[in-house]
Parts: sequence; structure tokens; C-alpha cells
Amino acid sequence: MSAKREHLRVGLVSVSDRASGGVYQDQGIPALQEWLGAALATPFQVETRLIPDERSQIEQTLIELVDVTGCDLVLTTGGTGPSRRDVTPEATLAIGTKEVPGFGEQMRQISLQFVPTAILSRQVAVIRETADHAALVLNLPGQPKSIRETLEGLKDEDGRVKVPGIFAAIPYCIDLIGGPYIETVEAVCKAFRPKSAIRPAAR
Repeated sequence: MSAKREHLRVGLVSVSDRASGGVYQDQGIPALQEWLGAALATPFQVETRLIPDERSQIEQTLIELVDVTGCDLVLTTGGTGPSRRDVTPEATLAIGTKEVPGFGEQMRQISLQFVPTAILSRQVAVIRETADHAALVLNLPGQPKSIRETLEGLKDEDGRVKVPGIFAAIPYCIDLIGGPYIETVEAVCKAFRPKSAIRPAAR
């Protein structure tokens, strides 16, 4: 994996005892796939995993997606609350080599626009680095509406951004850790980069 790929590879992990056990249908992965399909203007591949709230299995899944599958970005959904079975943040921190706290801070800021219990959310983000690869691993909420709001941000009636979503910062983060160049559909989510990091549009 030493050669840099042009196409983004994304791992989507839904962490849920009941969904993984077949009690109900998982909604997290379909919501993520739908949003990415609308928001990304560059080609991408997806690897999906549906697993229970078991810390060791979450850690193994995240490591496999980054180290073996070669994902540049891994998005988890579920398991970030304060209950005993919510261990996704602990598993994520355990496999990371660097924490990126701003992502969790902004996710809670977005959710606080709707409910005061957003302060109970414990989402984290980390970089996982190996000898020849690095990936951003990020915890998202479990509900489809919250997933979209967190990624996309909040807009006013005229479509202007009121509270920036976290995905606006993800393409530049992937740039900085050596991943593929990601472009977004600006009507959904405009990626932000310093002017020096913006590539000319492909002809």
C-alpha cells in the first residue's frame, strides 16, 4: 500500500447489539452511504461492517479496515452514549495514534442546537498511522437525521451555513495524512482547504 491511490476508500461501521443480532434492520450504514453518494464528487469505494457493542471486536474491525483493507476514512455509527454497552469511543481511542478532538467538539455543538442531552454524546476522532498508510477514524451519532446534520451542518432558510458540518474539514485532513484528494458537491457540503492546497479543476 505504499503507492498512493487516487480513489477514496471509506469504511462504514455500524455498532449495535440489536441490529447485528437481527432484532431490527440497521439504519446507520444506509444513511451514511446515501449521504456520501450525494456529497462526494470524486469516486470512492465502501467497505461495510455491522458488529455488536463489543470493544475487542470494534478495535479489531477498525484495525482491519485501516491496516488490511486500506481505508482512508472510517466512519462509525452507534455506541457513543454513556451506557455500559457504549464503548465505541474507547475502542477508537485505543487504535489511534493521534486524537483530533475538534471533530467531537463540533459534533456536540451541532447536536446542542436541538437537544440538551447532546452533551452526553462521547464521539471522538483519531488518526491511525502505520508505516506506509494513515486514516481518519471518526465516531458519528446513531440516528440517520443526526448523521446527516453532523456531516452536513445546519443551514438557514436561504441555504447559508449557520453551523458548519464536520465533513467540510475531512478532505483537507485526508490531504494532510497522505490520502487521496477528495472533492465534494458544494450544494451538499463545501470542502474547505487553504488556497495553497486547492487543486485546479480537472478538465
